[in-house]
Amino acid sequence: MADEAEATAIAFNDAINARDVGRLTPLMTEGHRFIDSAGEVVAGRRACAEAWRGFFSAFPDYRNVFRSVGSTGAGVVEIVGHSECSVATLAGPARWRAVIVDGLIDEWQVFVDG
Repeated sequence: MADEAEATAIAFNDAINARDVGRLTPLMTEGHRFIDSAGEVVAGRRACAEAWRGFFSAFPDYRNVFRSVGSTGAGVVEIVGHSECSVATLAGPARWRAVIVDGLIDEWQVFVDG
C-alpha cells in the first residue's frame, strides 16, 4: 500500500490526467514549484494553476502513466513511467520527483528519461 506521500503524488497525477485544475490546485502548497524537463521553474500556487490551465488547453490529450512510485524519505517521492501525448516532444519515458510538505505537493519536477 502506498504511503501518504506516495498517495499525494498519485492524487496530483490523477488530477493532471483528468485535466482538473480545481482538483490540482488544492494539492499544491502556496509556494509550490513546477520544474519542467528543461529546468524552467514556475513558482507559486496561483502561477502554477494558470500554467496548468494553459497546458491543458494546448495539449488536451496529455497524460502521465506511472510504472513505479516510491518514497525515498523526508516526503520525497520518485516516480518512473511515461507521458502520452499526440505532440511527440511531450510523449515518451519520463521520471518525476515530488516533494511533499504537510500533505501537499511543494515541488513537482519532470525529467525526460531516455
